[in-house]
Amino acid sequence: MADVTELQRLVATESIVQFRSFRSFDYSAVLLFHGDAPDYYVALYHDAEIWRAFVAVDLEPAEAVFRNVQDQIIKMTEGETRRAQIRSQNERVARAVRQSEALAERLRNDIERDVTQTQLSNAKQHDIRRELAQLEAQRVAVQAQLNRAVRQVHSLRLTNNEGLPHLQTRRDDGSRK
Repeated sequence: MADVTELQRLVATESIVQFRSFRSFDYSAVLLFHGDAPDYYVALYHDAEIWRAFVAVDLEPAEAVFRNVQDQIIKMTEGETRRAQIRSQNERVARAVRQSEALAERLRNDIERDVTQTQLSNAKQHDIRRELAQLEAQRVAVQAQLNRAVRQVHSLRLTNNEGLPHLQTRRDDGSRK
């Protein structure tokens, strides 16, 4: 274990060089080198504050401690990782629900529009058929009236022609000679 206060002083005076770092959520691990000593430090940070510090005189043991701290951070943040994943999945599902509900509403509107337009079209077709039937009845009545008028005119012509002397046509004149 290292003295956290001493490590904070070295970091503040920039007497130390950072070799490696690992960060996950609010946790981080840093492998530092102090060349004057020479010492290697591994610091575990939480919320940007040094939580624990380790010191080693050689790089190999310092890197082993760094990997161990990195593994601890991964284990400590598994819950946060899972929470972030589940939140993302929930948001994706909620977005899909919203999209599905919006599509369902558009489809309901389309169906209502179709029903309304079908009713209007059917009513119009019914009105047209009724008007056609009325027009056909009027046509039949007018045709009957025309037929009566034609017969009456024909009858009147016949009557009118009966009172007139029959004139011979030229053809008749040619046959007499």
